[in-house]
Amino acid sequence: MTAIKHALQRDIFTPNDERLLSIVNVCKAGKKKRNCFLCATVTTERPVQVNVVKVKKSDKGDFYKRQTAWALRDLAVVDAKDAVKESPEFDLHFDKVYKWVASSTVEKNTFISCIWKLNQRYLRKKIDFINVSSQLLEESVPSGENQSVAGGDEEAVDEYQELNAREEQDIEIMMEGCEYAISNAEAFAEKLSRELQVLDGANIQSIMASEKQVNILMKLLDEALKEVDQIELKLSSYEEMLQSVKEQMDQISESNHLIHLSNTNNVKLLSEIEFLVNHMDLAKGHIKALQEGDLTSSRGIEACTNAADALLQCMNVALRPGHDMLHAVKQQQQRFSDLREQFARRLASHLNSVFVQQGHDQSSTLAQHSAELTLPNHHPFHRDLLRYAKLMEWLKNTDYGKYEGLTKNYMDYLSRLYEREIKDFFEVAKIKMTGTTREGKKFATLPRKESAVKQETESLHGSSGKLTGSTSSLNKLSVQSSGNRRSQSSSLLDMGNMSASDLDVADRTKFDKIFEQVLSELEPLCLAEQDFISKFFKLQQHQSTSGTTTNEVEEMDGVALSRSYTSGVPQTISSEKDMIRQMMTKIFRCIEPELNNLIALGDKIDSFNSLYMLVKMSHHVWTAQNVDPASFLSTTLGNVLVTVKRNFDKCISNQMKQMDEVKISKKSKVGILPFVAEFEEFAALAESIFKNAERRGDLDKAYIKLIRAVFVSVEKVANESQKTPRDVVMMENFHHIFATLSRLKISCLEAEKKEAKQKYTDHLQSYVIYSLGQPLEKLNHFFEGVEARVAQGIREEEVSYQLAFNKQELRKVIKEYPGKEVKKGLDNLYKKVDKHLCEEENLLQVVWHSMQDEFIRQYKHFEGLIARCYPGSGITMEFTIQDILDYCSSIAQSH
Repeated sequence: MTAIKHALQRDIFTPNDERLLSIVNVCKAGKKKRNCFLCATVTTERPVQVNVVKVKKSDKGDFYKRQTAWALRDLAVVDAKDAVKESPEFDLHFDKVYKWVASSTVEKNTFISCIWKLNQRYLRKKIDFINVSSQLLEESVPSGENQSVAGGDEEAVDEYQELNAREEQDIEIMMEGCEYAISNAEAFAEKLSRELQVLDGANIQSIMASEKQVNILMKLLDEALKEVDQIELKLSSYEEMLQSVKEQMDQISESNHLIHLSNTNNVKLLSEIEFLVNHMDLAKGHIKALQEGDLTSSRGIEACTNAADALLQCMNVALRPGHDMLHAVKQQQQRFSDLREQFARRLASHLNSVFVQQGHDQSSTLAQHSAELTLPNHHPFHRDLLRYAKLMEWLKNTDYGKYEGLTKNYMDYLSRLYEREIKDFFEVAKIKMTGTTREGKKFATLPRKESAVKQETESLHGSSGKLTGSTSSLNKLSVQSSGNRRSQSSSLLDMGNMSASDLDVADRTKFDKIFEQVLSELEPLCLAEQDFISKFFKLQQHQSTSGTTTNEVEEMDGVALSRSYTSGVPQTISSEKDMIRQMMTKIFRCIEPELNNLIALGDKIDSFNSLYMLVKMSHHVWTAQNVDPASFLSTTLGNVLVTVKRNFDKCISNQMKQMDEVKISKKSKVGILPFVAEFEEFAALAESIFKNAERRGDLDKAYIKLIRAVFVSVEKVANESQKTPRDVVMMENFHHIFATLSRLKISCLEAEKKEAKQKYTDHLQSYVIYSLGQPLEKLNHFFEGVEARVAQGIREEEVSYQLAFNKQELRKVIKEYPGKEVKKGLDNLYKKVDKHLCEEENLLQVVWHSMQDEFIRQYKHFEGLIARCYPGSGITMEFTIQDILDYCSSIAQSH
C-alpha cells in the first residue's frame, strides 16, 4: 500500500499541487467490478482545499488515472454501518449516497479517522459521523504509515490557521482607521506594535493598583471565619438539648406502639368473628324451605332454590387458616352437610315422581295421535321441569351421585315413553304407505306381489330390508310387446313400477310426502329434547371443532354408550357434549332401527322410492350438520343416509346386470331397445327429483355408470341382431340417446352426449354406404379399371386409346343404365330401408336424404372421370343430377 501511495502522490497529486493524506482500497457494494482507491487530499496553496478523490487503475497499462473528485465540504454524512461489529462496508453521502466496501477494516477505520480530523480542522465539525465507534474518533491514528499521514496533516495545520469571523471583522475595523494600512504595511505594523506596548504597560499599572483592595478583601474573610466559629458553638448546644427530647419521644412512641398493637389485635379478632357469622350463618327461613319447602308450586320452588343457593354459599365459603380447628365451625359444617343430604334426597324423590307421572300422563295422549302422522308434543312437560333447572344445577354441584341417579332414571322412563310413541308413529306411517288398516296390515297385499309384502310386514322390526320377491329379468323382453319391456324387480331403472304395475307418479308423490312428514316430525322432537336436556341437566352444548369422527353405539350394562373413534383410537368420554349424546342415544335408541325398517318397506314397495329417500334424507342430514355436526340427530340421520345410499347403489348395480343379460327377438326388427327408453324415463324423473338437491354428485355417478352400461349393451345387442342390420340398431338407439341427453341437458353427461352423436353419425354413414352399395355396378367396374390404368402411369387423356376402355366401350356401359332402371333400383332401395328402420325414431327421411347425397356424389365422380379421360368426346350419362333428385323425391312421396 505504501508503494501505491507514493505512486499516486507522484503521478497524480504532485502535478496538481495536492498532498495525499489517506488512502483506502474499495469497490462498489453489490457490484463485481475492479477495485479503485479513495484518497483524502489537501492543496498546498492557501486557502487549503480538502477533497476526496476516486482513482482507478487504467485498463491499458500500469498507471493510474483520476476519475472523480468531491469537495469535503459537500460531504454530509459518513456511515460506518456498525459501531460495534467490524464491517468493511461504509457509505459517503455527497449529492447522493455512495456505498463502498473496503479491502480491510483497518484501512476503512484509518480513512474515516482521517476524514474526522480534516472535518475538525477545516470544516468546524460540519460532517455527521453515524455508526462510528467513539473510540475511533477520540484516539489518534495508529503508528506507522498512517501516523506519518497524520503527522503531515499536523504540520499543515501548524503552518497556517484560519481567522474566525470576529477576528476578520476586528482587523477590517483597524485597517479602516489607518489610511496607510494597505499602502505602507511596515508602518502600519510598527504602529500596531507601539499600541501593543502601551496596552501592556497599562495592564501592569492596573494590577499594581489593585493590591490595596486585595488586602481589604483578606481582612473581611478573616472576620467571616470568626463568625462561623461562634455559630458552630451555638449549634452544638442546641444538639445536646434535642438529644434529651429524643429520648423522651422514644419512650412515648414505644408505649403508643403497644397500644396500637392491642387495638389491631382486637380489630382482627372482631373481623374474624364477623366473617364467620356473616358467611356461615343460614337464615331460619332458608332452613325451613330446605326441610319442608313445597316443591310443586312455583313460589315454593323459588324459595327452595334461594335456600339451596344460600346453603351452597355457606358450605363453599373459603375458610381462613385455623378456622377449621374451631369447634363451632365444625358443628356448623356438619349441620350444613345434614341439610344438604336431607334436601338432596327430598329433591331426587320428588323429581323421580315427576318423571313417572309424565310417563303416565303422556301415555294417555297416544290414542289421540294414533290415526294421525304426528308425534305428541312434550313442550308442557319440558316447561314444567325447567322450573327445577337451577335445583338440578345445585344437585350437580353438591351431590353428583344423586344427580347421576336422576339422569339414569330420566333416561329409563323417557326411553320407554318415546319408544311407544315412536313405534306407534312409524306404524301409522307404514299403514299410510301401504294403504292398509292396522288390523289387516299383516295380511295385506301390495300392488307388486302378495308374498313379498307379507314377508316385509312380518319383518318390520327385523333386518334392514333384504330385497325379496320374484324378479322379471330383461331377458324376457319382447320387441312386439312394450308392456313386457318393464321388469318388476327392485331396480331404479325398472320403469314397470310406473306403467305396468298399479303404482304411478301419484303413489310416489304420496310416499315422498309421508317420508318427509316422518323426518319433519322426528327432527323437532329430537332437537327439542336435546335442548331440554342441555338446559335441565346443565350440560353446555359446544360447537364441534374436532375432525371427522365415527360414532358407534353399544350396549353396556343396559345403557347405550357412545364411543367416538378418531383415526381408529377410542377416546374417553369426558365432555358434557358427549354426555348429551349418550343420553339422546339412550332415549331415542329406537329411531334408527325404525327408520331403517321404514326405508326397507319403501324400497320393497317401489325401488324408485330410493331416489326420494336419498334426496330428503340428504337434505335433513345437511340441515342437522349445519346446526351441530356431532349431535345425535346428525349422527343418526347420517347412519340412516348410508343405508339409503346403499339401496340406491344396489339398484343401479342390479339394473346394470340386467342390461348385460338382455336378449332380443330373432324374428322381428329391434328398434329402440327397452333399456334405452327406460333410461330416458329414469333420467327425466330423476332430474325432477334431484333438482337443487345437496347430493347431486351421487346421481351424476349413477348416470355415468348407467350410460356406460347402456352404450355397452346397445353394441352387444347390435352385434347379436340377425333381423336388423347392426348399423341400424346402433344408429337408431344412439340417436335416441343423443336426443334424450340434449333435451335433459345433464351437465355430467356432456362427453357421453357427444359420443352418442358421433356414434349415430358414424353408423348412419356406414349404413348408407352399405345399403346403397354400387347402384351403377357395371359402370363402376369400368371406371375402377380406368383408375387402375391411371395408377399404373398412363396419362388420363390417353386412357381412351386402351382397347378395353375406349369410347365405344364406355358408350356401351352407359346405355345399360337408362333413367328408368335407375329409378327402379332406387325404389327397391327405399323399400329395403323402410323395412329396416322402426317408426318410433322416425329416421327414414334422414337416411333417405343421406343416400341421395351419396348417390349424387358417385354420379359426380363418374362425370369427372369422363371429362378428364375422354375430353371432347361428348359422352354423358343418360340421366342427370336433377333426374336423381326427382326420382328420390317422387319415391319418398309415393310411400
